[in-house]
Amino acid sequence: MTEPKQRRWAFWLGFVIVTLLVAGGVSYLASSSPDGLDSATLKGCQVIETPEGEALQGDCIAQHAQEHAMAGSPLADYAVGGQDGTGGLAGVVGVAVTVMIAGGIFWLIARTRTKPKTTVGQ
Repeated sequence: MTEPKQRRWAFWLGFVIVTLLVAGGVSYLASSSPDGLDSATLKGCQVIETPEGEALQGDCIAQHAQEHAMAGSPLADYAVGGQDGTGGLAGVVGVAVTVMIAGGIFWLIARTRTKPKTTVGQ
């Protein structure tokens, strides 16, 4: 293999390793506490566990919230199929899908570039 090809493969191998570490490993270190928006909408309420799931007691903005259209999607709530403990796998799947879509778009863009035209006799 030539030097540039080796560097390219080394780069992509490093990219994949770092991506898997960040998406699959670091995601387990993420806070399960609500973020700023969630905290603001929950002011005035208390989250309680019921047999049907979580419920809100009190008066807050979040009581008027509804499930969004993508709530039933395979990677909703940073989990695979809504299962606890699958955040890392959801991260890896999300990154893989994103890289494939972006790679496909970049490949299409590169294919549509035209080669410079040369004139006859040069």
